[in-house]
Amino acid sequence: MAHKDSAAVPVKDARIMVIGGASLVGSATVDELLARGAREVVIFDNLSFGGQPNIAHLDGNPKVKVVQGDILKLHQLLAATEGVDGIVHLAAYMTLNFDRDPWGGIDVNVRGVQNVLEACRANKVRKLIFSSSNAVYGYGPGVKGDLVEDTPFHAAGAPPAAILYGASKIMGEQLCRDSFRKHGQDYVVLRYSTVYGERQHYRAANALYIVETHDAIKRGERPKVIGDGSETKHFVYVGDLARANIMALEAPATDVAVNTSGPEPVTTLELVKLVAELSGRPDLQPEHVQPDPTKVRLTSGGAFEIVHKAAKDAIGWEPQVTMREGLRRLLAWRDAATN
Repeated sequence: MAHKDSAAVPVKDARIMVIGGASLVGSATVDELLARGAREVVIFDNLSFGGQPNIAHLDGNPKVKVVQGDILKLHQLLAATEGVDGIVHLAAYMTLNFDRDPWGGIDVNVRGVQNVLEACRANKVRKLIFSSSNAVYGYGPGVKGDLVEDTPFHAAGAPPAAILYGASKIMGEQLCRDSFRKHGQDYVVLRYSTVYGERQHYRAANALYIVETHDAIKRGERPKVIGDGSETKHFVYVGDLARANIMALEAPATDVAVNTSGPEPVTTLELVKLVAELSGRPDLQPEHVQPDPTKVRLTSGGAFEIVHKAAKDAIGWEPQVTMREGLRRLLAWRDAATN
């Protein structure tokens, strides 16, 4: 199919759907779309993970339409995507959910993407932004050094649920590529690193380090660090990802997958100490513990960095919020929410 000159979808005055719009990233993306002048934002979400509080502030907004629907039911997607200019697709099972229900994860993360792409084709949606993950590089000792977009997948030594999640994201990306080649469906894949920020939940295996540390400190307990604390994590602030979603829609880029990571990686020991400091309890020194074999904890192996240069080249994006500033915002939000 002949390629168009530009796949850009300007957000101003456009009608954009956010699938999984009641999620952490989804609700931030909806806020950003409204701030950028979207004519209407459609939130499509099955609300199964209790996302209503994330979008409660949008109740009564005439520019927001909430559709409680299921991406596994194609007829619901077909009805909801009529007249939509662009879609940001965020709905997915993450690693902890895969651990509890692998069949459900495969359904949502693979067949769900197929359904979204079919709805795009049927209703001529101009562009799809698909949220993938740095999980496409795998987990375990093989994951080290600079992770760039052509880094291969590593599975050895990692929990099955983590590998199932990463493999499902690889399949989602390839379904997007297949739809572009067969039907000319424009898309951009954004490979998120671990997301954190206001409205943080307890479902992300890596972000648990932040919220569990904060919870322990608020109880006056020493925070726990698994192992020696040298494990690397690469987080990205939720507001930076919301911007990335909009920039991917508005960029002329298509048929591309890029990393969207934070400014720099952090070790788990550095992270726990930073949370303690920002919580006003730097005196609570971390306690080193052995991993709990009953819990899914993602080990990174060697030190790594998720390189985001390709995102700057493709859509003009780079992260703006440092780990310290993002954590300060998250902890302030958590403290306010519990007071």
